[in-house]
Amino acid sequence: MSAMDICGYLWIGFFAIWILWGIKTKPTQSREPVRSRMSYIVFTVAAYFLMFSGDVTQSWLRQRLFAPSALTNSLGVTVTLAGILFAFWARFYLGENWSGAVTVKVGHQLIRTGPYRWVRHPIYTGLISAMLGTALVRHQVRGIFATVLAYVGFKIKSKIEERTMISTFGNEYDNYRQTTGAIVPKLRF
Repeated sequence: MSAMDICGYLWIGFFAIWILWGIKTKPTQSREPVRSRMSYIVFTVAAYFLMFSGDVTQSWLRQRLFAPSALTNSLGVTVTLAGILFAFWARFYLGENWSGAVTVKVGHQLIRTGPYRWVRHPIYTGLISAMLGTALVRHQVRGIFATVLAYVGFKIKSKIEERTMISTFGNEYDNYRQTTGAIVPKLRF
């Protein structure tokens, strides 16, 4: 089994567990409009398609970044797994407040524990890291391009979530923003 096969199975496992885990959440109080969702879904779907499609027609996307090796494959699989586990850890801490769309749940709570101590959007941190790991295994320009597309999609979604959280939690969320990074942890000296 190739390293790309392993990454593919890790992602399939991730999506299967994610879908099943999403069944039990709190009732929704408010949800973003569909038009708003499309602003980031286009980027994330394009990212995953580009990363996992069998072949791409543009030759520049197939260009090798470096020669495949056991080291880059092992590192890529490890980073993919670590990113997925980080996203699972964040999802566990978010609990029934989670939703695939930007929503406010009935009795929504601001979570600041677990990975939320370091970043406000740790699920995105984990998924972008996992995409970067898979890009290492892919060894092609398209892997990096797919990771950038995923980052752009999650960055757009995080901005929408930020506005929603500020309107829901006010100063409490604003204070939280001062102490933690959005997707990348803030360096503290």
